[in-house]
Amino acid sequence: MVGLIGLPGSGKSTVGRQLARRLQLPFFDSDQIIEERLGYSIRVAFERDGEDAFRDLEETVLDELTTQPHVVISTGGGAILRASTRQRLRERGQVVYLNSNPEEIYRRLRYDSSRPLLQGDAPLSRLRELYRVRDTLYRETAHFVIETGRPSVNNLVNMIVMQLELAGALRAG
Repeated sequence: MVGLIGLPGSGKSTVGRQLARRLQLPFFDSDQIIEERLGYSIRVAFERDGEDAFRDLEETVLDELTTQPHVVISTGGGAILRASTRQRLRERGQVVYLNSNPEEIYRRLRYDSSRPLLQGDAPLSRLRELYRVRDTLYRETAHFVIETGRPSVNNLVNMIVMQLELAGALRAG
Protein backbone atom coordinates (compact mmCIF):
# COMPACT_ATOMS: atom_id res chain seq x y z
CA MET A 1 0.00 0.00 0.00
CA VAL A 2 1.22 3.44 -0.93
CA GLY A 3 -0.62 6.24 0.87
CA LEU A 4 -0.44 9.90 -0.10
CA ILE A 5 -0.91 12.54 2.56
CA GLY A 6 -0.70 16.33 2.57
CA LEU A 7 -2.69 19.53 2.79
CA PRO A 8 -5.89 19.95 0.78
CA GLY A 9 -4.84 20.83 -2.76
CA SER A 10 -1.32 19.40 -2.53
CA GLY A 11 -2.05 17.04 -5.43
CA LYS A 12 -2.76 13.77 -3.63
CA SER A 13 -5.61 12.67 -5.91
CA THR A 14 -3.99 13.79 -9.17
CA VAL A 15 -0.58 12.34 -8.32
CA GLY A 16 -2.18 9.23 -6.83
CA ARG A 17 -4.08 8.41 -10.01
CA GLN A 18 -0.92 8.76 -12.12
CA LEU A 19 1.19 6.81 -9.61
CA ALA A 20 -1.33 3.95 -9.57
CA ARG A 21 -1.37 3.88 -13.37
CA ARG A 22 2.45 3.83 -13.45
CA LEU A 23 2.65 1.02 -10.87
CA GLN A 24 -0.34 -0.81 -12.40
CA LEU A 25 -2.16 -0.82 -9.07
CA PRO A 26 -5.74 0.04 -8.13
CA PHE A 27 -6.27 3.64 -6.98
CA PHE A 28 -8.60 4.74 -4.20
CA ASP A 29 -9.42 8.31 -3.20
CA SER A 30 -10.69 8.11 0.38
CA ASP A 31 -12.68 11.35 0.04
CA GLN A 32 -14.46 10.02 -3.05
CA ILE A 33 -15.33 6.77 -1.25
CA ILE A 34 -16.65 8.74 1.73
CA GLU A 35 -18.86 10.85 -0.55
CA GLU A 36 -20.18 7.71 -2.27
CA ARG A 37 -21.06 6.16 1.11
CA LEU A 38 -22.70 9.34 2.40
CA GLY A 39 -24.54 10.14 -0.81
CA TYR A 40 -23.51 13.79 -0.50
CA SER A 41 -20.38 15.93 -0.60
CA ILE A 42 -17.79 16.32 2.12
CA ARG A 43 -18.70 20.00 2.30
CA VAL A 44 -22.31 19.03 3.10
CA ALA A 45 -21.04 16.41 5.58
CA PHE A 46 -19.11 19.08 7.49
CA GLU A 47 -22.16 21.36 7.54
CA ARG A 48 -24.77 18.70 8.29
CA ASP A 49 -22.94 16.16 10.45
CA GLY A 50 -19.94 18.08 11.80
CA GLU A 51 -16.24 17.39 11.52
CA ASP A 52 -16.16 14.71 14.24
CA ALA A 53 -18.72 12.52 12.44
CA PHE A 54 -16.83 13.02 9.18
CA ARG A 55 -13.52 12.02 10.84
CA ASP A 56 -15.18 8.88 12.28
CA LEU A 57 -16.21 7.76 8.80
CA GLU A 58 -12.84 8.76 7.34
CA GLU A 59 -11.06 6.65 9.96
CA THR A 60 -13.26 3.63 9.12
CA VAL A 61 -12.72 4.00 5.35
CA LEU A 62 -8.95 4.35 5.71
CA ASP A 63 -8.82 1.37 8.07
CA GLU A 64 -10.51 -0.70 5.34
CA LEU A 65 -8.37 0.65 2.48
CA THR A 66 -5.02 0.25 4.23
CA THR A 67 -5.54 -3.48 4.73
CA GLN A 68 -5.14 -3.97 0.96
CA PRO A 69 -1.46 -4.57 0.19
CA HIS A 70 -1.11 -3.50 -3.45
CA VAL A 71 -3.03 -0.23 -3.84
CA VAL A 72 -2.42 3.50 -4.03
CA ILE A 73 -4.56 5.62 -1.69
CA SER A 74 -5.00 9.36 -1.58
CA THR A 75 -6.21 10.54 1.80
CA GLY A 76 -8.11 13.62 2.83
CA GLY A 77 -5.94 16.47 4.08
CA GLY A 78 -7.03 15.96 7.69
CA ALA A 79 -6.75 12.18 7.77
CA ILE A 80 -3.63 12.44 9.92
CA LEU A 81 -5.46 14.27 12.72
CA ARG A 82 -6.29 10.97 14.42
CA ALA A 83 -3.40 9.05 15.96
CA SER A 84 -4.98 5.69 15.09
CA THR A 85 -5.15 6.62 11.40
CA ARG A 86 -1.55 7.89 11.40
CA GLN A 87 -0.43 4.62 12.96
CA ARG A 88 -2.35 2.41 10.52
CA LEU A 89 -1.06 4.31 7.50
CA ARG A 90 2.54 4.14 8.68
CA GLU A 91 2.44 0.47 9.73
CA ARG A 92 0.51 -0.91 6.75
CA GLY A 93 2.44 0.55 3.85
CA GLN A 94 4.63 3.30 2.51
CA VAL A 95 3.41 6.84 3.14
CA VAL A 96 4.40 9.79 0.97
CA TYR A 97 3.88 13.34 2.21
CA LEU A 98 3.31 15.72 -0.69
CA ASN A 99 4.61 18.87 0.97
CA SER A 100 3.21 22.03 -0.60
CA ASN A 101 3.54 25.47 0.88
CA PRO A 102 0.32 27.32 1.70
CA GLU A 103 0.93 30.06 -0.86
CA GLU A 104 1.28 27.56 -3.72
CA ILE A 105 -1.88 25.72 -2.68
CA TYR A 106 -3.78 28.99 -2.39
CA ARG A 107 -2.69 29.95 -5.90
CA ARG A 108 -4.08 26.63 -7.20
CA LEU A 109 -7.27 26.51 -5.12
CA ARG A 110 -8.41 30.09 -4.66
CA TYR A 111 -11.45 29.57 -6.90
CA ASP A 112 -12.35 26.05 -5.72
CA SER A 113 -15.55 26.21 -3.68
CA SER A 114 -15.61 22.45 -2.97
CA ARG A 115 -13.01 22.62 -0.17
CA PRO A 116 -14.88 23.01 3.15
CA LEU A 117 -11.88 24.01 5.24
CA LEU A 118 -10.87 26.75 2.77
CA GLN A 119 -14.16 28.64 2.74
CA GLY A 120 -14.55 31.93 4.54
CA ASP A 121 -12.85 35.29 4.65
CA ALA A 122 -9.16 34.38 4.85
CA PRO A 123 -8.39 31.11 3.05
CA LEU A 124 -4.64 31.80 2.81
CA SER A 125 -4.50 32.40 6.57
CA ARG A 126 -6.49 29.19 7.05
CA LEU A 127 -4.02 27.26 4.87
CA ARG A 128 -1.10 28.69 6.82
CA GLU A 129 -2.76 27.61 10.06
CA LEU A 130 -3.48 24.12 8.67
CA TYR A 131 0.16 23.83 7.63
CA ARG A 132 1.37 25.01 11.05
CA VAL A 133 -0.80 22.44 12.85
CA ARG A 134 -0.47 19.50 10.45
CA ASP A 135 3.08 19.60 9.04
CA THR A 136 4.54 17.81 12.07
CA LEU A 137 1.81 15.13 11.89
CA TYR A 138 2.40 14.60 8.17
CA ARG A 139 6.14 14.22 8.78
CA GLU A 140 5.54 11.85 11.72
CA THR A 141 3.36 9.63 9.49
CA ALA A 142 5.39 9.72 6.27
CA HIS A 143 8.19 7.45 5.16
CA PHE A 144 9.03 9.93 2.38
CA VAL A 145 8.58 13.68 1.97
CA ILE A 146 8.30 14.99 -1.58
CA GLU A 147 8.47 18.76 -2.04
CA THR A 148 5.85 19.51 -4.67
CA GLY A 149 6.91 23.02 -5.69
CA ARG A 150 6.13 23.37 -9.39
CA PRO A 151 7.24 20.10 -10.98
CA SER A 152 4.84 18.38 -13.33
CA VAL A 153 2.68 15.53 -12.08
CA ASN A 154 4.85 13.16 -14.11
CA ASN A 155 8.00 14.44 -12.37
CA LEU A 156 6.38 14.02 -8.96
CA VAL A 157 5.39 10.45 -9.84
CA ASN A 158 8.96 9.76 -10.99
CA MET A 159 10.33 11.11 -7.68
CA ILE A 160 7.94 8.91 -5.68
CA VAL A 161 8.73 5.79 -7.72
CA MET A 162 12.45 6.44 -7.30
CA GLN A 163 12.05 6.76 -3.51
CA LEU A 164 9.98 3.58 -3.33
CA GLU A 165 12.52 1.69 -5.46
CA LEU A 166 15.46 2.92 -3.35
CA ALA A 167 13.62 1.76 -0.23
CA GLY A 168 12.89 -1.64 -1.78
CA ALA A 169 9.19 -0.98 -1.29
CA LEU A 170 7.96 -1.98 -4.73
CA ARG A 171 6.99 -5.57 -5.36
CA ALA A 172 8.86 -7.37 -8.11
CA GLY A 173 7.02 -7.98 -11.36
